Amino acid sequence: MDLLADRTAGHRVLDHAPEGATEAASLLRGHPLRQAAKSIVLRVARGRSARRYVLAVVPGDRRVDTEAVGALAGGGRAGFADRATAERLTGCVSGSIVPFSFDPRLHLLVDRDLLDEDEIYFNAARLDRSVALSTRAYRRIAAPLVAAISDRGTAQKGMST
Repeated sequence: MDLLADRTAGHRVLDHAPEGATEAASLLRGHPLRQAAKSIVLRVARGRSARRYVLAVVPGDRRVDTEAVGALAGGGRAGFADRATAERLTGCVSGSIVPFSFDPRLHLLVDRDLLDEDEIYFNAARLDRSVALSTRAYRRIAAPLVAAISDRGTAQKGMST
């Protein structure tokens, strides 16, 4: 919240019942699922013992394309990071991960289709509060790497918003 206030980002804060699942949180917030910024921490294998972590942000109605993320992060195989690692790297409990990276070990990668929306929604590092933020402000503040990292298959259930 301080980051958004410091950057004079036009945003709205939405308080609601605690919820971390993207679909349910979108219903509580009253917006289309495609506007939810679903944030998922992935571990990308880079050789025998090397790894890289990526914060992949995709529209709420999409699945993250782990093969695309792996290729963009150095050609290794990508998979979901364990909960403890994701929470440690993001500073957020599972289900409330924000679409910003504050840890240099966590590389931010955003699906280009999410940025087609005028506004995105995400939990504000807690399960009972969300933020609505213009994509223009998000892009300026987060400065993410943007690429095609989602597919139109059934969205992962219960993943972070």
